[in-house]
Amino acid sequence: MNMRSRLVALVLAGFGLAALSSISASARIVCNGAGACWHVHDEYTYPPAAGIIIHPDDWAWKQGEHYSWREHPGRGYWRGNQWEVF
Repeated sequence: MNMRSRLVALVLAGFGLAALSSISASARIVCNGAGACWHVHDEYTYPPAAGIIIHPDDWAWKQGEHYSWREHPGRGYWRGNQWEVF
């Protein structure tokens, strides 16, 4: 294998690794109107009445805003103190 072939193989391998790492980084932060927030890793369509706001994974609330983390596994959303599965 000559130098040019090695360089092409290295570049292609780098692009492949970059593509794979971007696939796994598709998380979001979801909050309801009451300020409960949790992480999701899939895109869901929430019922309009749920009042859900979707933020990017690097979102953070500002000082003085009233939010709290309420993680929960599975597909759903917080409505009051109940986890609503849909």
